Amino acid sequence: MPHIAVVTPCYNEEGNVIELYNRIGNVFKTLPGYTYDHVYIDNCSTDGTVKLLRELAARDRRVKVICNVRNFGHIRSPMYGITQAQGDATILMVSDLQDPPEMIPDLIKKWEEGFKVVACVKEEAEESPLFFAVRKAYYNLVSRIAEIKLIKNFTGFGLYDKQVIDIIRGIDDPYPYFRGLICDIGFETAILKYKQPLRKRGFTKNNFYTLYDMAMLGIINHSRLPLRMATISGFIISAFSIFIAVGYLIAKLIAWQSFTIGVIPLVVGVFFLGGINLFFTGIIGEYVGTILTQVQKRPLVIERERINFDVPATSTAFGLKPGRISSIEEF
Repeated sequence: MPHIAVVTPCYNEEGNVIELYNRIGNVFKTLPGYTYDHVYIDNCSTDGTVKLLRELAARDRRVKVICNVRNFGHIRSPMYGITQAQGDATILMVSDLQDPPEMIPDLIKKWEEGFKVVACVKEEAEESPLFFAVRKAYYNLVSRIAEIKLIKNFTGFGLYDKQVIDIIRGIDDPYPYFRGLICDIGFETAILKYKQPLRKRGFTKNNFYTLYDMAMLGIINHSRLPLRMATISGFIISAFSIFIAVGYLIAKLIAWQSFTIGVIPLVVGVFFLGGINLFFTGIIGEYVGTILTQVQKRPLVIERERINFDVPATSTAFGLKPGRISSIEEF
């Protein structure tokens, strides 16, 4: 029978992991033609999440757990969990219940139709209208400037064929933008729209920095437009400055006694140019930081332990050797 691997990244989600396990189990009871396992990758939770995962794994061999030695962030840990899944298809689903498990049959149906990638797109969300509008504006911006076609309002929730997962394992990117990476691989993608429910328990782990990090990662990884804007802006500002300078010179020659330049234009010009310089220096810094991350070649995560895995770690792209488990004891 086809085997489905469900991958769930989690961090301090003790109020949600049990319900998610139960809801996914109930869904697969309606899919007798499939087997499944549920891979939780815990990012060093500080609450009771790991204890609950141990209990689940003790009574159900289908529950597999990877515990990271520290919090490796919301970008690296999910990517690593995907590379460790062993299934004919893999479903990525967050642990806060905002990705509805009840969509799994629809995902599998599209996969059976021949799609290698099935992406779930947030058409609506039970959150602040302003926040949703900002997210939508960001996705529109990135889609316009990206060098590839990106999927708007796609968070990574979806199904990925084994062939796609094998390709991802071979991509040597220590800090990947997964949503863009899926589009960059290029398989024909089926789109399923859904309304994202409101988080019922716990608190979101996203803050301004994590959202900014994700936003900049999406832009930097898929567009050179910000760098080109720096060059174009330099030409425009230089031409405008020359035009203004010539205008002031002509005005001064015509009305030498009555026309005074004053301090205000100089102050405004200095602050304007200073702001432009800082902005584009920051943009260049983002690209340089991305290059530094690539050059360092650090592993996505380091495991403290794994539970209920019958096979060792499979990735060779992130500093792991075939046939070995990436536990802290081996580093």
